[in-house]
Amino acid sequence: MSTLSTQHAPPAAPSQIRTVAWASAIGSTIEWYDFFLYGTAAALVFDKQFFPALDPVVGTIAAFGTLAVGFGARILGGLIFGHFGDRIGRRTTLIVSLLVMGLATVGIGLLPNYDRIGVAAPLLLVLLRVVQGIGLGGEWGGAVVLTLEHAPDKRRGLWGSFPQLGTPAGLLLANGAFLACSTLLDRADYLAWGWRIPFLLSVVLIGIGLYLRVHVQESPEFVERVRHDGPSRAPLRAVLVRHWRRVLLAAIILVGNSAVSYVFMVYMLSYGAKVQGLSKPFMLAAVIAGTLAWLITSPLWALAGDRFGLRDIFVYGTATRIAWSLVFFPVVDTGNRPLIIGYMVVMGVIISMTYAPVGTLAAGFFPVDVRYSGASIAYQIASLLGGGITPLVAASIYAATGTSWSITAYTCVISLLSLLASLAIPRE
Repeated sequence: MSTLSTQHAPPAAPSQIRTVAWASAIGSTIEWYDFFLYGTAAALVFDKQFFPALDPVVGTIAAFGTLAVGFGARILGGLIFGHFGDRIGRRTTLIVSLLVMGLATVGIGLLPNYDRIGVAAPLLLVLLRVVQGIGLGGEWGGAVVLTLEHAPDKRRGLWGSFPQLGTPAGLLLANGAFLACSTLLDRADYLAWGWRIPFLLSVVLIGIGLYLRVHVQESPEFVERVRHDGPSRAPLRAVLVRHWRRVLLAAIILVGNSAVSYVFMVYMLSYGAKVQGLSKPFMLAAVIAGTLAWLITSPLWALAGDRFGLRDIFVYGTATRIAWSLVFFPVVDTGNRPLIIGYMVVMGVIISMTYAPVGTLAAGFFPVDVRYSGASIAYQIASLLGGGITPLVAASIYAATGTSWSITAYTCVISLLSLLASLAIPRE
């Protein structure tokens, strides 16, 4: 397997590299904000809004089930946007993906609940979640590829980490918005209409994201390839026929990162509040503290990857994350608030160690003519198997076993598979 190849395109100007990197980071933040709003709402309010007739535990499982549906749709989005991104260009598809995602999010904010329209409410919720997933499925691969194809070879780790900043930044915005609404409003108003405010605020973010993306230039590598060889005729077919082994390996490498991240970001909100009796505002604050550490340290790990090798940073980070995951739930089970906050901060630093390099590593598995498609499909498969079903599996196996150790074992086994697969990544 080769590392990231180039088309010997003329290097982009430093000012354009910075513009593309920040536009990708901010655009990715907006899309992840939209996506994480759903995850936070699924953990905190959707069981009461859309599944009130169910037992509380079953309602939580149903809410996380609709969360998983969006991840399945992300694979479809990766297929669609990856195909057109490799055929007509990265920039245009990223603009469309932002619009698709944002409009679906606003739709969720306007959706009547079960008490008003009955069973149509959860059905429409699932439909909008599917549309969200399609939009985000085209976002990640395009943002990473567009940034990398502008970046100089010796700084691809650093610039490739900028789209990755969108994940913790979007999570911070989503959880911060929910924390503000739940703190400033009384419980009745929050459950009646206050939870909708973060979804409706997406209108403002859509405008910001579109402004940034229409001012970004197309990838110089993509332009150079089209100039020499013409547009790719069937990039999706080429990925599935010629590069499926790379897709599979990349997905296995990425799946552990996704599983632990979603336990950290989504399931922990439900577990801490509903199982341990910790307040929802405190659990949101704990996740926010850990996510802030994740955001701040990501560029530092990316710089370390450029110097010492992205592969080694990822491998050592994965091993550290497995060890730290063993005490994840025992720490929360203590109910000790300072200890929980401290643990979440350290977990954020460890997650950033494995998350910062994954964009560059995943894109490096594929040649430029199928890079958008290949990276998108691999990442979205990993997200479904790791992040999409993990909160659902976690809630289900806890209901079946009554112990958090079963969840710990589940995430550690997945992470171990990713660790073993990551040893196949060649050193730069």
